[in-house]
Amino acid sequence: MSEVLLWVVGILAAAVGVALSIALHEVGHLLPAKRFGIKVTQYMVGFGPTLFSRRRGETEYGVKAVPLGGYIRMIGMFPPGPDGQVRASTTGRWALMAEEARQASFVEVGPGEEHRTFTSKPVWQRIVVMFGGPFVNLLLALVLTAIAASAIGQPGYVPRLSAVSQCVLPAGSTATTCAAGDPAAPGAAAGLRPGDEVVEFDGAPVRSWNELSAAIRDHGGRAVDLVVLRDGQRVPLTVTPVSTRREAVDANGRPTGGTEEVGFLGVSPSIAVVRIGLEEVPGVVGQQVESVAGIVVRLPQRLYDVAQAAFGSAPRDPEGPIGVVGIGRLAGEMNALPAVIPGDELAERTSRLVSLLAGLNVALFVFNLIPLLPFDGGHIAGALWEVVKKGIYRLRRRPDPGPVDVAKAMPVAYGVSILLVGMSVLLLYADIVRPVTLNQ
Repeated sequence: MSEVLLWVVGILAAAVGVALSIALHEVGHLLPAKRFGIKVTQYMVGFGPTLFSRRRGETEYGVKAVPLGGYIRMIGMFPPGPDGQVRASTTGRWALMAEEARQASFVEVGPGEEHRTFTSKPVWQRIVVMFGGPFVNLLLALVLTAIAASAIGQPGYVPRLSAVSQCVLPAGSTATTCAAGDPAAPGAAAGLRPGDEVVEFDGAPVRSWNELSAAIRDHGGRAVDLVVLRDGQRVPLTVTPVSTRREAVDANGRPTGGTEEVGFLGVSPSIAVVRIGLEEVPGVVGQQVESVAGIVVRLPQRLYDVAQAAFGSAPRDPEGPIGVVGIGRLAGEMNALPAVIPGDELAERTSRLVSLLAGLNVALFVFNLIPLLPFDGGHIAGALWEVVKKGIYRLRRRPDPGPVDVAKAMPVAYGVSILLVGMSVLLLYADIVRPVTLNQ
């Protein structure tokens, strides 16, 4: 298959995955809303002009022209005004925004349907409805991660030795052979051979190359007992990693740019398909949630960095935010990459794309829980504040204050929407002129 065709297949796979993720997100809102008796008039994937729609019962299901989101329309999303009525007019710019939102939410409320509005339902039901969408994205992230990392697996380093160095070369050395004065590498001196699989180090089982590498770095200058599998037999050995300066790495094994004094054994791992246990999947997704949440917390700085890269000469941060065009580009690039393990092309490409979609669903989960309108988290925050407010009124023996008037936050919602449009435009431009690539 040609490289161009592989690019196209990757982009199409990402587009379909994004559309399905959005559609299922809205299903996460739709099902509990209908289960609780809330009238849902529309279920739409996309924005803009409607391309296709069909009405079933009281709900219109359809697809719109711009596949960058979706929504369900529930009647009575905002409560009536303080007097229990939706007024035809009001004064003040901010008050007018809130009143217009109330009017729009009650347009489709028919006679006798007041009990079917969103705000008429108990707080816990409203929270379930609004959390349903992000929760579906979290479930998709877990399922897709399990498929990619547990069922299919991904190329990775394993503690089966592919090479054993004969000497210790100084950090930064470009030499490829040992000189007469170079000290002997401790791995070779202890009798380690290519093909040995390290299964035990200092009395602890070795489950991954990362574990073994970290243990070696932490045991510089200390004699350690290890066990290797050689031709199916367990062979005990004793090694003493030498302390030497090597490139410093972070907790994930990525270079930090400096050097540090660490233990060195002089062995290299093999590359093989690595599968994680299902019990490890929540931890992997949890780390992704933490990473995306960190981006959200520092979003202004991250977007400033994107602007510096797009309009200046600064490099684009591969760990920063990207738009839909960037996601499509990465999907095409991932799919066009040759397999790391020969003969495993289809499995590797599938795993890469599924992992990308898992990460996308993590991002949808985190972003939709931002406690501001128009995100789902804005309605959840309003419902939680209602619980707190009613509790305070109950303690003070005051009458029930009723639903929290989330419509008063509409000026904030409009401001956030404007910022989202600006962010989308910036990311679109940056993804075109200074895209994130896999070789960064």
